[in-house]
Amino acid sequence: MLDLLITGARVRTFAPDAPFAEAIGVVGDRIAYVGDASQAPAAQRVIEADGRLVTPGIVDSHNHLLLGFDEDAVSLEGAHDLVEVRRRIADFAARRPELAWVCAENAVYSIVENRRPNLRDLDGLTDRPVFVTTYDQHSVWLNRVALDVLGISRGGDIAWGRPERDAETGEPTGWVTDFYTSAMTAAGLAELQRDIPMYSPERRYRKILASMRMATSVGITTVVEPQVPLAELPLFERALAAGELSSRVIAALFHPVGADGAFRRTLRDTIDRFPVDPRLSVGPVKLYADDVIEPHTAFMLEDYANRAGRRGRPSYPGRELVDIITELDRLGLQTHTHATGDAGVRLALDAIENAARANGTRDRRHGVVHVECLHPDDLPRFRQLGVTAAMQPRHCSPDLVAGTWMDNVGEERWDRAWRFRSLLDDGATVAFSSDWQVGEMDPLVGMYSAATRAGLDGSDAWTASERVGIDRALEAYTVHGARAWHREREIGRLAPGMLADIVMWSGDLLAHEHDPSRLLGEHAEVTLVGGRVEHSRGAVTDAVGAVLDDPAGSAPAADPHAHEAAHAH
Repeated sequence: MLDLLITGARVRTFAPDAPFAEAIGVVGDRIAYVGDASQAPAAQRVIEADGRLVTPGIVDSHNHLLLGFDEDAVSLEGAHDLVEVRRRIADFAARRPELAWVCAENAVYSIVENRRPNLRDLDGLTDRPVFVTTYDQHSVWLNRVALDVLGISRGGDIAWGRPERDAETGEPTGWVTDFYTSAMTAAGLAELQRDIPMYSPERRYRKILASMRMATSVGITTVVEPQVPLAELPLFERALAAGELSSRVIAALFHPVGADGAFRRTLRDTIDRFPVDPRLSVGPVKLYADDVIEPHTAFMLEDYANRAGRRGRPSYPGRELVDIITELDRLGLQTHTHATGDAGVRLALDAIENAARANGTRDRRHGVVHVECLHPDDLPRFRQLGVTAAMQPRHCSPDLVAGTWMDNVGEERWDRAWRFRSLLDDGATVAFSSDWQVGEMDPLVGMYSAATRAGLDGSDAWTASERVGIDRALEAYTVHGARAWHREREIGRLAPGMLADIVMWSGDLLAHEHDPSRLLGEHAEVTLVGGRVEHSRGAVTDAVGAVLDDPAGSAPAADPHAHEAAHAH
């Protein structure tokens, strides 16, 4: 007797011998039956799928649950000019006089034509300090009051970033770079929590809960949180104890620049002592090979097209990253390394290759994240070295990369951009992900972007030769996602004995192969994690959990298709 039977479905199993089925049955937390509807055992509960597609649960291999959206900050998503940015910040400041700081999120670099914004652009909005994060979380924009409060205007430094100063006057510009890497250090996080209310532990915890509800509601059953400082790991343990982790979470522990061998042994000890739980695990280690392309800080093999003599820089001095990854590999740790520029990607691959050679290790499955610009010589190295390319399909959309990214890289290198199809054709593991909340969390947006290389507005495709079909994109979100984290024996496919992490979609997604734009009208109808219905929209079974039009569940932007994505990190 099955506990649950889903029948009348189009079940995409990703099993080589039987790629499709009509029914799937669950006993406890495992799949017990996959096959013909007529042969299915009896079940205590039956869900009639009415032809909907059923797939393995989505593995989101790079999803910043800790970022989320903050209900006490103003969202600048979709604000593409300074007038709109100023209006939103001023309106929010007027509505929320009780807040000591006026915080805003998701600003784009290009809101002022031909330059980045500066402190003068925030004049006259409020007499309180203003703290604005960019969409990629790599920079912060401050007003004059904030610069005074933080001591930057008097020449002081901060632990959570690098204040930019005018080359001629030495005065602060209002811009802070290297934010996200510095903010996650022990000193940086401590200063943020002391000075910026948005980074209080309670507000960060609320973000985790809201992000988790959204993840389950869009069909994600395993989330990799790619950058957890040791000091914030207790927030995830709290969520687990409270029963709030509706999806499985793999927490990647952050390795800051400057950390020494003692810190790396602390990482190993933390992982070894962490209790085994099917909903929460720790283990990968997050590092940075470089920064990002938009402010010319990603590490490039050749000069930026519009900045002669500038190639960015590696995050670590020289080739120190090679030694660090080699040591982490020797300690038995899997790495998850951010690299966007072609030189940054090469450096990460060099480090992984050196680790395997020096330590004699095999099948560690180290990952390189983003891989935005990939030199042709390095493409086959992903397969050869067994390295996962953890990539975000939405980031290559022309409505996002036109302008700053394209101009910085230059047309001669556009064929190196987000090479999904080339990597897959070569046999590499390509694990798709969202990079929430840098990009939309909904995997349907990612599938659409992978299948079209076009914007959500249907604009012309960019670098169309790298498009992959919907089924192949699904495989990257499931089979490849499971393989990336050594979970292929438990998740990523639908077969007896596998964990019952299952998504029923609102329709047959594969019927849209010839018109992928129709994916944007679909949704996750039912999400099961370990056989338990964690989310249901109510069409085929009782509504369960938060739905997309519930502000409590989507925090606070209700429609994930409306979220503006970008590229990192």
